[in-house]
Amino acid sequence: MATNITWHPSLSRHERNQYRKQRGFTIWFTGLSASGKSTIATVLEQHLLHLGLAAYRLDGDNVRFGLNKDLGFSEKDRNENIRRISEVAKLFADSSTIALTSFISPYKADRKVARDLHEGASQGSDDSIPFIEVYVDVPIEVAEQRDPKGLYKKARAGDIKEFTGISAPYEAPENPEIRIQTDRNSVEECVAQIVEWLQARELISPSDS
Repeated sequence: MATNITWHPSLSRHERNQYRKQRGFTIWFTGLSASGKSTIATVLEQHLLHLGLAAYRLDGDNVRFGLNKDLGFSEKDRNENIRRISEVAKLFADSSTIALTSFISPYKADRKVARDLHEGASQGSDDSIPFIEVYVDVPIEVAEQRDPKGLYKKARAGDIKEFTGISAPYEAPENPEIRIQTDRNSVEECVAQIVEWLQARELISPSDS
């Protein structure tokens, strides 16, 4: 734990949102490998950008090339991986950017840490940062059939240890804000479902379509 440090306040979130004319929040995609998280997050990011909204996607693989390249896939390292991403997503959202994260994030406790971090980030009378958990729900049989990176095959052969859904658990969300099923709906339909949810709660304007 660092000592002899002081928090330096900046503009309030309300002021920042007013200047940038949008509200920052985090859309947290969780689901098995090959469930479709990254694909949907990418298309949604493009859709939001085309609407003139600031949005940025944090991808599970991409951050391991830099920020989290020192982490492996043990439970302890997975915990730290999600903790760091939670902090980064909160910073993006605090800057009035829509942060989209696509991580397996298999443990309920880790996702709760991410949520609590956002919900505890209120600044006086300002609202806390909205945290929208999107459960990309797909049967593991379908995920294995897709297996675009060949990871399930390697896990079944014992070449990858502690692989979520095979040799490590995935704890599905019980009450996600949004649940999408990529084995039943197209990418476009899943993105439309998320956009409609955001518009209904006035996180983005209904005119942004």
